[in-house]
This record gives sequence, C-alpha cells and structure tokens, in this order.
Amino acid sequence: MPADPSAHGSGETPLRRAADTSRRAAPSPTARSSGTSAVEVRRSSRRRRTVSAYREGDRTVVLIPARMSEAEEERWVTVMLDKLAAQESKRMLGDAELAERAERLSGQFLDGRARPASVRWVTNQNTRWGSCTPAEGSIRLSHRLQGMPEYVIDYVLLHELAHLLVPGHGPRFWRLLESYPRTERARGYLEGVVAADRLPHLPAARGE
Repeated sequence: MPADPSAHGSGETPLRRAADTSRRAAPSPTARSSGTSAVEVRRSSRRRRTVSAYREGDRTVVLIPARMSEAEEERWVTVMLDKLAAQESKRMLGDAELAERAERLSGQFLDGRARPASVRWVTNQNTRWGSCTPAEGSIRLSHRLQGMPEYVIDYVLLHELAHLLVPGHGPRFWRLLESYPRTERARGYLEGVVAADRLPHLPAARGE
C-alpha cells in the first residue's frame, strides 16, 4: 500500500460510510481521545488507498484501510482531525469576533492581563502569522490564517496577547503559553504549512 494514501474529507455521507464498514471483516474500532472529543478509528478491508473522517455526535470517526500500520494510523488521525477542523472554520471570522476570541483567550490562559485595544485581520503580512504593537495595544493577524483550524488561530492570537505582556521570546514569554494545551501541535501545523510552501511546484501535465 502506498505510504501516502489519498485523504478525503466529508465526500461520503455517514450512511454510506456506515454501510461500508458494516461489510468488513476487520478488527474492532479503536477508541481514543483527541483532547476535546472522542475519536473512533474504524479499519475497513474494502479500503485500499483512501482515508476519510466525519463527526458523529460528540465524537469523530476516522475510516482507514485495514492494512495501515499503527504509525500511519496515528499520522492520518492527526491529519484528518486538522482537515475537519479547517473545514469547520472556513467561515471567515470578522474583526469583532477576533477581539472576542482574544478576550476569551486572555481570560482563560493569561488571567485576563492582556487587554488589546484592537485585534484585526491584515493582508500585508506575508512573512509573519501575527504581530502586535504593545505601546498601542494593537494585534494584527495575517489573512493567510483564515481557513486554518481554530486551535491554530487561537495559538497565534494567544502568542500575540502574550507579547503585550512580554515583548521578547525569552523563557518568561514561553512560560505564558505553557497552559495552552495545543501550543506544540499548532506550531507543528504552521511549520508544516511553511515547509509545504517551499516545495517546488511541479509543472502541469500536458493538456491541463
């Protein structure tokens, strides 16, 4: 089986997926927790290359080929959780909603000490995900974050909120972010986006 199966989001309906797994002769589903909701992994002998996922009540169901290794399963569960989260946050947050999220994050993780005067999207930040001006209390987020998983946007917001309290990136700054449970995951996601942007773009096939 290829190491990189094609990933699909919610192209199939839950009913069709349920019928697919009901005809398989594979191990029992694997249940786990993603930190915010339960995740159930279902292996299907009928699947060869595709991975899909969907929400089912308060849990996420991820369907994978039966022959997939445990390491591949771990990787694709993370990929599909991020993909679903991105699909669910496609609606662009307005500046007012960003300000509300910033206030909530400050209260939850910084004891409400970071109080920005303004929080807004900008389109002129192509080398930074976010920036802030402590003297003005202003926070700006790059429009490139729009459509990314909410936990990634929250991390960037919290990062800039922390800069209102600590300007640099020393130990004191990073201690402020220790209480946010998805710091490393969000940093990894953003690093992956940057790495993907640096990959050479293959020329289109003839006739395309």
